[in-house]
Amino acid sequence: MANIDLKKLSFAGFLVSIGIVFGDIGTSPLYTYPAIIDDQPISELLVLGGVSAIFWTLFFQTTVKYVFITLRADNKGEGGIFSLYTLIRRYKRWLLFPAIAGGAFLLADSIITPPISVSSAIEGLKIHDQDLQVGIVIAIIIGLFLIQRKGTSFIGKVFGPVMMTWFTMIGVLGFASLVTDLSVLRALNPWYAWRLLSEYNEGFWLLGGVFLCTTGAEALYSDLGHCGRKNIRISWLYVKICLVLCYFGQAAWLMNSPEPGITPFFGLVPGWFFIPAVIIATLATIIASQALISGSFTLVAEAIRLNVWPKLRVVFPSDIKGQLYIPVINWMLMAGCIGVVLHFRESKNMEAAFGLSVTLTMLMTTILLSFYLYVKRVKRWAVFSLTLLFLAIEGAFLVANLKKFPEGGWITMLIGMIIMIVMYVWYRAGEIRKSLQEMTDLDPYIPIIKELSNDMTVPKYATNLVYLTSSPDAHRVEERIIRSILYKQPKRADIYWFIHIAVVDEPYHMSYQVKVFAPDDLIRIDFKLGFRVQPRINLLFRKVVEEMVARKEVNIQSRYVSLDRHNITGDFRFVIMQRFLSFENELSFQNEFILKLYFLLKRISLPDEKEYGLDYSNVTIEKSPLIVNPPKEIPLVREDDGPRE
Repeated sequence: MANIDLKKLSFAGFLVSIGIVFGDIGTSPLYTYPAIIDDQPISELLVLGGVSAIFWTLFFQTTVKYVFITLRADNKGEGGIFSLYTLIRRYKRWLLFPAIAGGAFLLADSIITPPISVSSAIEGLKIHDQDLQVGIVIAIIIGLFLIQRKGTSFIGKVFGPVMMTWFTMIGVLGFASLVTDLSVLRALNPWYAWRLLSEYNEGFWLLGGVFLCTTGAEALYSDLGHCGRKNIRISWLYVKICLVLCYFGQAAWLMNSPEPGITPFFGLVPGWFFIPAVIIATLATIIASQALISGSFTLVAEAIRLNVWPKLRVVFPSDIKGQLYIPVINWMLMAGCIGVVLHFRESKNMEAAFGLSVTLTMLMTTILLSFYLYVKRVKRWAVFSLTLLFLAIEGAFLVANLKKFPEGGWITMLIGMIIMIVMYVWYRAGEIRKSLQEMTDLDPYIPIIKELSNDMTVPKYATNLVYLTSSPDAHRVEERIIRSILYKQPKRADIYWFIHIAVVDEPYHMSYQVKVFAPDDLIRIDFKLGFRVQPRINLLFRKVVEEMVARKEVNIQSRYVSLDRHNITGDFRFVIMQRFLSFENELSFQNEFILKLYFLLKRISLPDEKEYGLDYSNVTIEKSPLIVNPPKEIPLVREDDGPRE
């Protein structure tokens, strides 16, 4: 399957889509109906109104919004809220804030989804010892996070077949129950959903439970890059049929033979098939959790490249494109999931914390999507109508989910807010640093640098001296780099290299340009890397130098006579310029909070040399003070300054 283009319409693409795209939304039948019923007396209005609301939520939120509309907003085949943001960020700067909020709450949801999914499956065993049940769930979650470091290529091979088995199973079980009472098909009429909301006691608040049926829709868009739009749409037809059959089958079971202590899903399972059903359900929830964990790694990696998240070590555990592993995020998610299990203990308690954060993510996606449709010149009345429709639906879900806030929803909201603050602080501090960046014209210094390069009275600092510059203009460079070369300790080198990295909107773009200011003296390289490409500069720079040597554009041999005679390559030394917050600042409360938190985060984030994949043996760190607002003139007077003779 590795040699097959999974983005093209094919059976392989269909199978993979079934496996990795619909895991979250596909396991929702385990807990959606229990969340709606919530220990209330079973009645026709509750059952039919609930399944009607589920059906039309799947239609509007999942099918119309995500499958048919949002999937069109692909960035060179990639999806997700940050991919959507990169398509429109050049139009309005404020669009970053809904993107940050959406990404933050999607990450917060990653902490609650694995526990509620796995717990819902394990509870089918009807274990009377609650501690044993909790122990099994925690053991599965720990095992799931432990295997992340080895990559998920092996598990990926079984994703499709297992989830295909799962969807077929729930479809067959649902159909077998449905045929016993076809009258529940009346709920296809949206009037029953309306009656539930308007006539049932506190029926509006039941939307918080209904919403759980579509929580995986955002992940569906994020997986666009893995499977392609056509495969997702075709596979959704099969998935939706199975989901609808399962939900209506649960409705039929509730109308005729509900048993106390048994969830509607496991009520569909005949006794002889009970253990296999629990095993398949557990495997399905593990796969759903795995897909969400992998999506979290991708989301954080994109945030790092877009400079809205502290730098972290990113590992590539396999050769599969797009597969990565971020150790810090992995262990944080694991700790969060275990904490959720220990705190709530049962899936029905976790429902209170589930859904609220995803609702906010969906609202943020709606804002970004409406702007995307607008810039794509979709008719204004259509953009306005669709935006109003989805804002009304998601606004209702948000209000209903707010009832869960004191019951556990505050947990994911708090986590989401903390993540959002971290993202904003990292971005805002970066903007402050950029605004204070002193740039200078490079051209007047080129003759001086050439003279320094050939001045034998100055001890040679390195054969090849490399600086990373943030200046997009090839003819300008940071003033502190010039000071580092000429003033601090004159650094003589045979060749000076300036490297600039530009993050472009195309996800996996990789290209470079070379500008030679002075042959064999001063050279600049501009890398253009997509927001999903890791900036492994050591590797990329070496490749560029090798190509330039092959083209005879540069000579990197040592210029020491004894070494040059034997064709020995000269050394390379990288200079990393770092800032620290100077004490000589008079800051407002806001800027002081942002910058102090930024430098605190920077201490625990990945150092620049590690982020760029540089060898420690050839890296020099130079620090310079960051002065945002220097103090006013100090009225200091010299007392012993008397008249001179």
